[in-house]
Amino acid sequence: MTDKYRLQRIAHWNNVAENIQSSICSKFYQKLLCHYYKFFIPPGLRILELGSGEGDLLHNLKPACGVGIDFSAKMVSRASSRYPDLEFICADAHTADIQGQFDIIILSDIVNDCEDVQRLLQNIRQNCHERTRVIINYFNNAWRIPLAAARRLKLAKPLLEQNWLSPHDIRNFLDLCGFEEISSRAFIALPLPVPLLSNFLNRFIVHFFPFSLFALTNFSISRPAPERKNIDELTISIIIAARNEAGHIEELLNRTPKIGKKTEIIFVEGGSSDNTYNVIEQNIASNGRQDVFLYRQQGKGKGDAVQLGFQKATGDVVLILDADMTVRPEDLSCFVQALADGKGEFINGVRLVYPMEDEAMRFFNILGNKFFSFAFSWLLNQQIKDTLCGTKVMWRRDYKILSANRHYFGEFDPFGDFDLIFGAAKMNLKLIDLPIRYQARRYGTTNISRWSNGWLLLKMVIFASRKIKFI
Repeated sequence: MTDKYRLQRIAHWNNVAENIQSSICSKFYQKLLCHYYKFFIPPGLRILELGSGEGDLLHNLKPACGVGIDFSAKMVSRASSRYPDLEFICADAHTADIQGQFDIIILSDIVNDCEDVQRLLQNIRQNCHERTRVIINYFNNAWRIPLAAARRLKLAKPLLEQNWLSPHDIRNFLDLCGFEEISSRAFIALPLPVPLLSNFLNRFIVHFFPFSLFALTNFSISRPAPERKNIDELTISIIIAARNEAGHIEELLNRTPKIGKKTEIIFVEGGSSDNTYNVIEQNIASNGRQDVFLYRQQGKGKGDAVQLGFQKATGDVVLILDADMTVRPEDLSCFVQALADGKGEFINGVRLVYPMEDEAMRFFNILGNKFFSFAFSWLLNQQIKDTLCGTKVMWRRDYKILSANRHYFGEFDPFGDFDLIFGAAKMNLKLIDLPIRYQARRYGTTNISRWSNGWLLLKMVIFASRKIKFI
């Protein structure tokens, strides 16, 4: 950072620190920012904040270890005296030698003000591990004139000339510095505390086009560009929930591949009216594989069965395979490879790309899937084309975190698909679709009732909207 630019900024923010008299608008804006960050970041993580100011945001996130960096000595002094349990360092974020790695790195309203965004991002790369999330919020240039007017009226903090940054610019900077954007969202339609109206606009209306184009602030969530893992060094757990699938078991066992260093198959049977449980027992005995296990489900629904299977899993990677053979077991290797290559952290099967076998999916089922694909892509701010495909893959360590935080959504999903999708999105995992060829079942009938389950899914969309979108 050039001395003139740096000294000018330091003097400005030292002056702000000496004369802090937060306006109603500034307090309301900071309260909203804190609310959004608390949605994205659970408590108990290691958090680094650049441009930490008075330390309010870092404090409210309740980190296990919190470090704030700011080049204003007076801001750092205020923050340190207010929050002695956190560490605040007076340093230039462009060049600071920050020790350690963090789960979350926050850049809140700093990229608009810094001299070299690329250098700033390059400097924090050393503080990232493979699962670090970098969260940036920056103001929308459409608000330049309204914000200038607000500062003249002393309704907002004074600022020096700011950078012109668009969502494209932020993605480009992230790419240049070895980061990959996972999702981006726009927040705050009205930064004024107007009863009823502020809540209505900021919670609902701002998320719809074209109002989202005029939101005050943009959030970007990214991860370090992933490194490939050797699939031969991974252990794999394949969870198969089986209900009334006796006719598929023998072929399923014979065709399910061994992947990685070790592959275990976990059958969970529950509620069958045929002899599925006995057939699985017999085939395990006759097949001779020592890595196949069978459990009887005590609860109800596929979601409950999948949860039991995941609890019993020991592999690095956990994945679901439906017992109806509509997804070829041989395709599982592609899912694990995509995960190992770092293409995503939650790999979701997609049945709606390749032509299907006759009667593999009925017309109204296809329409329903396309509707829910659009709805959930909008809800999650990540593209997801087929929410109901039963084949999904993720790291078991991520599933443990998802399971520990399941209380946020509750036990609302009897299928298991949306429990995993919503949980992965809430954790800011990178979701990616993997197209597969969908085949017609050759034994039994589907366990899905398209009309009643479609209505239930619609209610789940409304429920999830409140939990994920309209926060």
